[in-house]
Amino acid sequence: MAIQGALPVAFATVFPHGAYALGVEAITDFETKRPQTDKESGLPLWAVDVIDADPNARGKAKSVKVKVAAEHCPTLPDEVSGLPFRPVEFDGMAVMPYVDETGRRPRVAYSLRASGVKTPGAGRKNATAASAAKDAA
Repeated sequence: MAIQGALPVAFATVFPHGAYALGVEAITDFETKRPQTDKESGLPLWAVDVIDADPNARGKAKSVKVKVAAEHCPTLPDEVSGLPFRPVEFDGMAVMPYVDETGRRPRVAYSLRASGVKTPGAGRKNATAASAAKDAA
């Protein structure tokens, strides 16, 4: 059986050193000028501009866009120390490989998708609090 569609992947696999969001904007269909929608869910697509915290990332690999399908614009975590960077983690990440033919020769490229945006460690904090509450009972 051939693999169809995006491949699920853990956030830590894509961004082992973490990631910082710069902003988020709606993705507009180039031809219709209407908001682009996710083919599977029908929800509007949003592009989160991300900087990879990997010190070895260079060029195009340093700055990427992660597409998030959501009814409303995803809310980014608060800025850190007044900098324009916001540490983020993505829920439900997936990688979609495709052939990029815009350069001198075709190459395999990847589109990143996610189902949500959160503050780093938010899920672990909630799990820890729930575990502590369970232990206290």
